[in-house]
Amino acid sequence: MTDVLNATKITKRFGGLVAVHDVDFTIPEGSIVSLIGPNGAGKTTFFNIIAGIYDPTAGSIDFHGENMIARARRAWLEPFLWLTPPAILLLITLAISTSGNQVLTGLGIVFTILTLLGSMVTGVSRPLAYQRAIRRFGIFRSARPNDMVVAGLGRTFQNIRLFANMTAMDNVLVGMHSRLKTTWIDALLSTPRDRREEKTSRVRANELLTLVGLKGRGDVVAKNLPYGDQRRLEIARALASDPKLLLLDEPTAGMNPNETANLTRLIGRLRSELGLTVLLIEHDMRVVMGISDRVTVLDHGERIAEGTPDEVRRDPKVIEAYLGTPPA
Repeated sequence: MTDVLNATKITKRFGGLVAVHDVDFTIPEGSIVSLIGPNGAGKTTFFNIIAGIYDPTAGSIDFHGENMIARARRAWLEPFLWLTPPAILLLITLAISTSGNQVLTGLGIVFTILTLLGSMVTGVSRPLAYQRAIRRFGIFRSARPNDMVVAGLGRTFQNIRLFANMTAMDNVLVGMHSRLKTTWIDALLSTPRDRREEKTSRVRANELLTLVGLKGRGDVVAKNLPYGDQRRLEIARALASDPKLLLLDEPTAGMNPNETANLTRLIGRLRSELGLTVLLIEHDMRVVMGISDRVTVLDHGERIAEGTPDEVRRDPKVIEAYLGTPPA
């Protein structure tokens, strides 16, 4: 079985506080892996490193075999790469200007300005092709959250972060943005490709809403949905980006036992029906022990145990971390 994600020696410091220390972590393809630990154990920090929100202080993360997250290397070279093409054009333009050809000189100035703008926009947006290109010069910067989404990672949040004043349908459509092929020109001209993709996107959004148990609720404004349905909607939005790895940050928080049981079954279906790999942070041990293939336990930023749910349940270090005293 191959690993979807492989984290090596991850450390994260915030000033003098070490939130995560020297953690190794892998997620096998097609598995459901849970990350647990007491409050303040570093779970969410580690989660945010995987998602590209935080750069690690040390260590690296490979996603589908590609190094995506690590400390920056030779980042100071990157601005020089942005400026090199327009600088070359500017030199050519200056050479042409000595000949007195005003038309070519004017065109040279225009192309220089456009090239500079293009370089800056590419440097800011940093598409994956650009990131691969700059690595040839020995430059590396960690993937940002949007890069990780494009690479195949979707996530939900501990505190619900829906677009509250948009409908459930529109929330899911926003999640599809990174996979859409139409351009702003297609949208402006309402081209056949734009209309076709709009139609297929809505069909897919309805399928995802049905999958998470929100069939027929697409026109409801997100903030008007019950709390449990908002949690489900956030999962549907994450699924809209067509992820290979789904990160769920306390998805059953605040739910009653019936809602929790239904969501637990949904997570199992995401693996069985969509073939997703799932990483779960969860405080409800019934959920963790009932659905996980493997459980990793953090305490004070360090990994103290890892194994099957039964192995972790009986581990003395885990018992001590949760109860505060060694087992009798």
